Amino acid sequence: MSMPPIRYVEPVFRPPSEANSLILPVTDGCSWNQCSFCEMYTAPQKAFRARGEDEVLATIRRCGERFGADVKRVFLADGDATVLPTRRLLAILEAIRTQLPGVRRISSYCLPRNLKKKSQDEVNALAAAGLDLVYVGAESGDDAVLAAVNKGETFASTCEALEKLGEAGITRSVMILNGLGGQALSAQHADHSARLMNATQPEYLSTLVVSFPMGEARFRAGFPGWQPLDQHGLFVELERFIAALDLKRTVFRSDHASNWLALKGTLGAEQARLLGELRAAIAHPESAPLRPAWARGL
Repeated sequence: MSMPPIRYVEPVFRPPSEANSLILPVTDGCSWNQCSFCEMYTAPQKAFRARGEDEVLATIRRCGERFGADVKRVFLADGDATVLPTRRLLAILEAIRTQLPGVRRISSYCLPRNLKKKSQDEVNALAAAGLDLVYVGAESGDDAVLAAVNKGETFASTCEALEKLGEAGITRSVMILNGLGGQALSAQHADHSARLMNATQPEYLSTLVVSFPMGEARFRAGFPGWQPLDQHGLFVELERFIAALDLKRTVFRSDHASNWLALKGTLGAEQARLLGELRAAIAHPESAPLRPAWARGL
């Protein structure tokens, strides 16, 4: 029996938009892995490690032999491929271009802290070598919220990373967590998250609702006063966030499984329409096209 082309360590995570991509692990786990709201990489087998360069390059070679030019998109897994030294990332990108000639997009998750260690020239080199898109879990633009959930980032660190990526021409898909600040910090979470987006003008922006499929104990240990927002509170916070946005051309999505109300549009061209749909749901939730509670399972 021939060796499978890729060695996966379960569970494997990827963004919804990477459903048809080749998932290529270059690290296992997440190098930070201390965010209290995230349990993606807490299983023992997902302890962080960078995969050996020889293994990764051999994996790419086997994928080339197996799939040839059929692969169009590659997602570099796990939690933050950009933690790797630039030299190693460039070698991986070169191997993908050589062994998988049909690839048109290479993407990865990215922690802002990883970009702090790379110069603008290094980020430019990654873009030139084929890194097209990164997903940045900003979660919030409010420093108090970020500290309470042990994100390990600030408004300034996230802003700096997004500006570096934008300067290099790498497409940025940014995630904000609706409800992350709870009742007490809801307003400032919305306001400062909007300020972060206005300052950086990402190409894509999505909002997800903070949720705890494995329970809230880990989260509450670091944020003991947190009180969740109900559906109405989540909508009010999201309305405040969207109303404060001043974006020129950002594709907006709030249609993840965690969201009660699916919203899609381009900001700012469709800001008024999106706010209208949201305000109608706030005023008349009984007639809004809400996702049923059973369908919001993650």
